[in-house]
Amino acid sequence: MSQNSCPLPMSTPQAPLIDDQDSKHNLVQPQNDVVLEQSLNILETVLNFFGFFQISIFTTLLSWVVFISLAIALPVLRANFLHCSHCEKFEIQTFDLQVAVFQAISAAISLVCISHNLRKYGLRKLLFVDRHHGYVYQFREQYMQRIKIFYRFLGSWFTVCLLLKIARELARLMIYVDGGSWWQSIVIFFVSLLSWTYTTLIFLLGTALFNLVGNLQVIHFENYGKLLEKDLDVSVYIEEHMRLTNYLSKISHRFRLFLLLQFLFVSVCQFITLLQTTENQSFVNFINAGDFAVLTIVQIVGLVFCLSAAAKLSHRAQGLGSVASRWHALVTCNSGDAPPSFSANNSGILNDANQMGSYFASCSESDLESFDNQAYPTINHTQITSVMSTYHKRQAFVAYVQSNTGGFTIFGWLFDRVLVNTIFFIELSFVMFVLGKTIAIPVR
Repeated sequence: MSQNSCPLPMSTPQAPLIDDQDSKHNLVQPQNDVVLEQSLNILETVLNFFGFFQISIFTTLLSWVVFISLAIALPVLRANFLHCSHCEKFEIQTFDLQVAVFQAISAAISLVCISHNLRKYGLRKLLFVDRHHGYVYQFREQYMQRIKIFYRFLGSWFTVCLLLKIARELARLMIYVDGGSWWQSIVIFFVSLLSWTYTTLIFLLGTALFNLVGNLQVIHFENYGKLLEKDLDVSVYIEEHMRLTNYLSKISHRFRLFLLLQFLFVSVCQFITLLQTTENQSFVNFINAGDFAVLTIVQIVGLVFCLSAAAKLSHRAQGLGSVASRWHALVTCNSGDAPPSFSANNSGILNDANQMGSYFASCSESDLESFDNQAYPTINHTQITSVMSTYHKRQAFVAYVQSNTGGFTIFGWLFDRVLVNTIFFIELSFVMFVLGKTIAIPVR
């Protein structure tokens, strides 16, 4: 190894990404596979309980009957049974009906889009954790960890919103609802919680499931850097990159309509909410318009689930270009890139050439005639061609990765940081417009 070489960093050897039947893992595969299968079965049961698996006419009708009953009928009945003799207009019924409509439409978007994908692909294929796509044997522990994070995020945020909803409902019943029939107040309280819980979980389950799909795919992008540390052929790296971009394209195609509809509808809901609360600011408080605050928190949480997963996918896909460039630079600087025989022969050739060059410079023309019949040192062009061919393969691979970064797209629009910044400033402009029309003091 020469003094100017750049050795590659040492890494723990791992099985190739494309080899799932490694004998080193045969002893632990059955137990881990059972645990992963149990986690997926539990997730499938939860989604089936909330009506996302509409695989037959009966299950489809049952799912939508439950949705219409809990998300539409119950809020309407609750608004009709509420009586408040000293409430101002728009305080109870108008606000409640608007919030109920917003919740029902958001939940309906999740139910329609997610159930369509589950009916068409199934849960395991949708998550890319089946044996033909997800390489279960290599990533099963990371899959289980991401599924646990899915439950943790969903449960924590739902608990926070549920506590706010309970506090709001209790305060409103104690202040605004006329006394005399406590049983009716208790029934209204539980009916309100039941309807809100169902629609909120439907909405959050849809957004959290997309977040889970993105996080599971991020595992493969993060593992790509470890794959480059192995001594594999360049064609293997290209095939793996093509597989990753193909899966990313499938995710974009399956969830683009879901993200677009949710984003547009959540934006509309937020603008209407802002318009209502600012126009009626004289009597709006947490008691009579608290559902707007709870609805805003739920929708923002669901939207953040979606946006973070989409942005993370695009960021990881675009980062593969820098990963491949760094790998190419390290391999090129490594002295092991050229065969040892070539390095030794090359140094000997250079020494002979330097000696002959210095001799030629000190000899006259007559002395140089004695060297006409001597053989000059030759270079092994086969070894040079082999080394240069490997270098050009790596260079072509880096150029391919840099020109095919990809990312999560919505009908051709790449969802990256630039698009997120653009959306933010557009939303901010609309907010300033609404505030200027409602609470700004006109100048005469």
